[in-house]
Amino acid sequence: MQGFNKYYPPDFDGEKHGSLNAYRGKHALGDRARKIDQGILITRFELPFNIWCCNNHIGMGVRYNAEKRKVGMYYSTPIYAFRCKCHLCDGWFEIRTDPQNTRYVVDSGARKQDVDWDPEENGGFAVHDTNAAESGSVDPLVALEKSTDALIRQETVGRPRIESLQTVSDRYNTDPYSLSTKVRKRFREEKKIEKAIKAKDDEVKRRYGLPESLGLVREDDPGLDTEAKEQFHEARRKLAVEGVSLGRRPGLSGSSTKSSLSATVLRNPLRRSDPFSTHDRTSRQSGRSLGVSVRK
Repeated sequence: MQGFNKYYPPDFDGEKHGSLNAYRGKHALGDRARKIDQGILITRFELPFNIWCCNNHIGMGVRYNAEKRKVGMYYSTPIYAFRCKCHLCDGWFEIRTDPQNTRYVVDSGARKQDVDWDPEENGGFAVHDTNAAESGSVDPLVALEKSTDALIRQETVGRPRIESLQTVSDRYNTDPYSLSTKVRKRFREEKKIEKAIKAKDDEVKRRYGLPESLGLVREDDPGLDTEAKEQFHEARRKLAVEGVSLGRRPGLSGSSTKSSLSATVLRNPLRRSDPFSTHDRTSRQSGRSLGVSVRK
């Protein structure tokens, strides 16, 4: 098992020395910080591109123990310089960061290898040049028309939009405490209502033995009445298409409904007493006994 304890000599004083590195006169980074008093830190640096040094080619990705130091600032971003010793000669070269263009640049001692690739020579197509200043002269009328359209759009669309956004921002940021209070109060009220509804639904589920995952429809749901009306009208349209009017049996007219009903009511007990009686005989007997004329 690896030991994680440290040896403290008998003459070590924590208040006097502070740490073991200070007691031994060493830096926490070891040999990498041998020039830390000059603002230089030894770090591992990898070439970001191909370079030429002393007429020798050094490929991208070669690593060096570089002296890293801060040489400037670009706004709040520091600019670092990496000073490396060439392994092919005794010369030194320096590469710096360029935060403005987000790249590395060779400052001294070497030069970057520029490889120009022509797509036409390699069977491709030439890249379209979108820079109008380098491609040639620009029509002044076209430039004036574009600038005029841009100004008109800025005055009619851009400026009112920015002013409206500024007004909304000022309104919401004038008193953030009161706005936050209103929002939190409304949230608490809605939470109480939802909690009461959930307790009521749980009680209904427990009483009728419904599953917990079943979602119940609220009585005050505004879409419930609309859905019921839509289903009613849809069923009514289906009945109209089938030729069945509401409240009447299919195939019977309004005048024959009464006689048919009375014949049906009297035919049932006769069938129990005389199962061999026919429909016509039963209808005539029932009509004569009750004095109801049966329409033929």
